[in-house]
Amino acid sequence: QVQLVESGGGLVEAGGSLRLSCVASGSIFSINAMGWYRQAPGKQRDLVATIRNGGRTQYADSVKGRFTVSRMNRQVYLQMNSLKPEDTAVYYCNLAVGARDYWGQGTQVTVSS
Repeated sequence: QVQLVESGGGLVEAGGSLRLSCVASGSIFSINAMGWYRQAPGKQRDLVATIRNGGRTQYADSVKGRFTVSRMNRQVYLQMNSLKPEDTAVYYCNLAVGARDYWGQGTQVTVSS
């Protein structure tokens, strides 16, 4: 059974920084990508950043230049700088293995103005 556990969310003032972490455990044989999505109240879950095998990264336009995704083995991180109130959301860790996606339970990030 695959499990993803996130940490690092919280409350921060606009302009501040947070670092999210996610560790994957279980029977994982071939990771295609790991990354982060977010969902604000009343909105759909959207891509924030992913990193694929080989290191290729993809970012939402709204976070380019402010967020950095990185990965080490079964851990993925999201360094978030220059946070804005519109970054407020529940952030979900994602693991892509073959044709399957796995999700963490989510961690709340709240940015006050």
